Amino acid sequence: MHPILAQSGAITIYTYGVLVTVGVILGLLYARWQAIRAGLPARTIWNLGIYTIFGALIVSKIWLVLSAWHYYAANPGEIFSMATFQSAGTFYGGLLGAILTIVLYTRFQRLPLLPVLDIAAAALPLSHAIGRLGCFAAGCCFGKPTSLPWGVTFTDEAAARLSGTPLHTSLHPTQLYEAAAEFLNFLLLASLASNARRRIPGQILGAYFMLYGAERGIIEFFRGDPGRTMMFHDTVSLMQIVSVALVVIGVFLWRREMHGAENSESAAAAAVQSFPTHATK
Repeated sequence: MHPILAQSGAITIYTYGVLVTVGVILGLLYARWQAIRAGLPARTIWNLGIYTIFGALIVSKIWLVLSAWHYYAANPGEIFSMATFQSAGTFYGGLLGAILTIVLYTRFQRLPLLPVLDIAAAALPLSHAIGRLGCFAAGCCFGKPTSLPWGVTFTDEAAARLSGTPLHTSLHPTQLYEAAAEFLNFLLLASLASNARRRIPGQILGAYFMLYGAERGIIEFFRGDPGRTMMFHDTVSLMQIVSVALVVIGVFLWRREMHGAENSESAAAAAVQSFPTHATK
């Protein structure tokens, strides 16, 4: 709606960048608070968050280039262009980069992997939701044409120039669909994270994978922006295949951790039953 927030001479402040920055800061603050509650070193988790941002950006841009390799192979200069530098890349590339960074950092710092991934998974939807509001302001990640009453029409020429947004056409507000879904995911995961007694390592990560995989897989049907690597005669996108994989991994993590919790409870119950109940004389 308003891709450019402010402009003065050669200095341009983009709405997308401002909202993404706000989302990242709030996500880091929430992760730091969760680290304190979990008994993990808050400063170390904060530093990890900074490193994770860089790892996510690097891999997200690599994924972007690979997903549109025919274009970049024909225009190699665009790989290191300002447009690619300013682009946020692809979300799934960023997610992969974030996970790889966390895995390496936790091994280096000798931190428990699953609890740290749980903290990241609980904070990520908050950052992502605010970032999608930035997408809506910029006009990127736009939806297919629609006649539904809540369709949105972009009119800013800057959106067409910067993101290729179709102007004067009613489109599905897929950015708002995802922002709303991610805010809901954040509330659900925050509720799960607050129940420390019933939570087990990996549970929040598994829940996030299931929630986001299902959400993104559905929203992809309504997106109309190019460069999403359509497959099988343009019936599904690569992102939907990755979404299915995320749901499967999430179900595996959830069942694995819940099964482990049930075994622990059974062992504790057996230990209690075997303990002598008569008084010692």
